[in-house]
Amino acid sequence: MLNPVNLSNTDWDTWKKTLGQAVEFAEGLGISKQKISSLAQQAGDLLAESVPPANPEQKAIKELWDVAGPEERKVLATLMTRLVS
Repeated sequence: MLNPVNLSNTDWDTWKKTLGQAVEFAEGLGISKQKISSLAQQAGDLLAESVPPANPEQKAIKELWDVAGPEERKVLATLMTRLVS
């Protein structure tokens, strides 16, 4: 499982690489893309509530997350998993 604290203390490229490795690991376990997106949404909720953004990119994502409704967050989570894959 990813440690949200570790994700907050990285630059953008390292952050994307870490998320990409998590997505790749989940896919290797046979987890569907839909389930991965759902898990990404849960992680997004946790990060937005508990972890301050460490770089401008994370700040922008958090600001989008904060104003998004549930369906929009689902889209953001799906896009993030695609971005890092």
